[in-house]
Amino acid sequence: MKALVTGTSKGIGKAIANKFLACGHEVVGIDLLPATIAHPRYLHVIADVFSDDLPQVCGVEILINNAGVQDSGRDIDVNLKGSIRVTEKYALQEKIKSVLFIASSSARTGAEFPEYAASKGGTVAYMKNVALRIAKYGATANSLSPGGVRTELNAHVMNDPELWQKIMNETLLPKWAEPEEIAEWAYFVTAVNRSMTAQDILIDNGEQAKANFVW
Repeated sequence: MKALVTGTSKGIGKAIANKFLACGHEVVGIDLLPATIAHPRYLHVIADVFSDDLPQVCGVEILINNAGVQDSGRDIDVNLKGSIRVTEKYALQEKIKSVLFIASSSARTGAEFPEYAASKGGTVAYMKNVALRIAKYGATANSLSPGGVRTELNAHVMNDPELWQKIMNETLLPKWAEPEEIAEWAYFVTAVNRSMTAQDILIDNGEQAKANFVW
């Protein structure tokens, strides 16, 4: 199948692209940064997902909206409006089989930076709208809401022992997910799943389930 993934130069997006390539699919990556993947079935396009001039890519069967920023001043534009522009351009056509949005656990809790949380909450709501509109093609739309993931974006807290310990104290499983684990979820939800749609999946190592019982 032909998959289009945004934000493929690093982190979760790169891991997702590599997972699809390893499973024999064709991947088109869109990122503001240069390519960091070299593969005969990978095409890299340098573009801003918020742009009105997105590249022409035909026959997209799986679309994964992953590109994102955090506390940048552009969170709404990139994370939410960028995902909307990409989806409206590539997903609303007969070959589409699945659309996936990488949201965030903050979409449920409101935690983290204000515009970031709002952008991810809006992404989940928009995902449900997309699910309604692509059902006529027999296609699914879902989102993943990771908690902490060990990516460059989170280096600030990962490299600070005191902050890291505070974070570990807030999870049932004292760890964060690796990008490759999120990629496994992304692959299953889009390339394997055919019956679940309009759902948001929380992957947070039990952070929201954390509770201290006092007696």
